[in-house]
Amino acid sequence: MSATLEANKNNRQGASEAPASVKKQFGKGGEREIPHHSQKAKKWYPAEDETKPKKVRKTIRPTRVRPSLTPGTILILLAGRFRGKRVILLKHLSQGVLLVTGPFKVNGVPLRRVNSRYVIATSVKVDLNGIDESTVEKVATDGYFAREKGKKGKQGEEEFFAQGEKTEKKKPSSDRANDQKTIDKTLIANIKKEQYLIQYLGSSFSLRKGDRPHEMKW
Repeated sequence: MSATLEANKNNRQGASEAPASVKKQFGKGGEREIPHHSQKAKKWYPAEDETKPKKVRKTIRPTRVRPSLTPGTILILLAGRFRGKRVILLKHLSQGVLLVTGPFKVNGVPLRRVNSRYVIATSVKVDLNGIDESTVEKVATDGYFAREKGKKGKQGEEEFFAQGEKTEKKKPSSDRANDQKTIDKTLIANIKKEQYLIQYLGSSFSLRKGDRPHEMKW
């Protein structure tokens, strides 16, 4: 009984294995190996290529924060609308983004997010004691800087004839203006305690002919 079971088991294992190729003699050409019909190339192929998902080789790694980028550090912006301006770092956000402010009354830079790759950290720091943490947390949320969705639909007669006219400039919302004033009030009071710091923040950074940035002390 056991021998019969073993034979059946071996037969099943042999059937599951790939079929072996056959060797045949062809005249003087010698012996050739002919693959099994199941191993031969297909005669027909699908008209459309089957889509295969792309293999992503890059691994998503957590962003590393530079040790020089600490809250309160004065940064120099290297790109964007306010490039060359000096700003104060308030908080680190996700994906290597920084929350900074001018303050607005000093150099015209409002609360905004900047990429940490496009800033130079200086050795000068501003004291952040007394700043409203709840306002900073509110500004640091993802939806705070989201654009308002415009109304889309069919244009009326008035909208059609008003296309050539100058549109009014969009003004910042009252909530954003209040948040800016709340944060800047404490910052400006701390900045005024140090001599020439408000003038330093108000000036723009630039390089002249003969300047060597790699030899500068930031």
